[in-house]
Amino acid sequence: MSAVATHPPNTEQQPNAAERIMQLATGYMASISIHIVAKLGIADLLKDGPRNVSELAAATNTNQDRLYRVLRALASVGIFTEIDARKFALTPAAETLRSDVQGSIRPMAIWIGDPLHFRVYGEMMHTVKTGAPTFDHVMGKPVFEYFPTDPAESEVFNSAMTCFSEMVTPAVLDAYDFSGIGTLMDVAGGHGALLRSILAKYPSMRGIVIDLEHVVQGAKQLPENQAMAHRCEFLCADFFAAVPANADAIIMKHIIHDWDDAEAVTILRNCRKALAGKPNAKVLLVESVIAPGDAPQLGKFIDLEMMAFPGGRERTEEEFRRLFAAAGLRLTRIVPTNAPLWVVEGVLA
Repeated sequence: MSAVATHPPNTEQQPNAAERIMQLATGYMASISIHIVAKLGIADLLKDGPRNVSELAAATNTNQDRLYRVLRALASVGIFTEIDARKFALTPAAETLRSDVQGSIRPMAIWIGDPLHFRVYGEMMHTVKTGAPTFDHVMGKPVFEYFPTDPAESEVFNSAMTCFSEMVTPAVLDAYDFSGIGTLMDVAGGHGALLRSILAKYPSMRGIVIDLEHVVQGAKQLPENQAMAHRCEFLCADFFAAVPANADAIIMKHIIHDWDDAEAVTILRNCRKALAGKPNAKVLLVESVIAPGDAPQLGKFIDLEMMAFPGGRERTEEEFRRLFAAAGLRLTRIVPTNAPLWVVEGVLA
């Protein structure tokens, strides 16, 4: 394949229209390359300084020539840098792929480039033609029914979701005041990363995480959750059937976006039932809030993920308002954060 850029390297010339399309159209090549180096742990191998690709290949049991070419391509877009012939070092972007740094996005990079992910996106035309989720078409069952049958893939996904929680949670804690909540329930809270952070900031608060059985069993094995067992419990529940009535407020991060409106209303109604009679009860959603117009926004691409995988959608403020009303809730405010996800607050109507 010919090179995308037609102008000499290291110039300030902006890509023309065709080059711009080529940069975007070949984006999956960068994605799978990032997946490869993340899974191999290349950034960890470079944390103590630059190394020759021969050393990196030996340490990862890979083909030296092929690994070099992957690293060279990534270095051309600022992920790693080739400081000498076939010798690579970390860049600020590559630092985030280390497993031992705060804010590491290695688990997310592994999930985004996962072969299952690529397989589903390869059939993306299915959802555009039919309106049905692509994952069901490719794998023969809905995504949340599939994961319990594939523990390894489920772990990749759950680790990525924990990673994303750790990316957005500090911004949520900075922007939203959780004071006054006695017990906060995280519905479909996964491995508990969000709730652990909230409980750490609010020491008088208690917490409950509910999720499917296979998720809860994994969460209970984590030392960080075992250390919080005196303040936070993990319960198995199906939020389409019922939500336990043990909390004063409910939070859901990136859950409602998994579902189209009918299913989302069912979940929210069950949350409302669980909070009935509780003074100052709140339902808090941590979600993308889609802005009108052409402004770049990560949520507009997460929306494509929802089309392909569970069949849900990202929503505008007005769409959230209608969703809440249909579930017997009233949207009171939307609290912006410095992250891609904002806090959508509702009370019992």
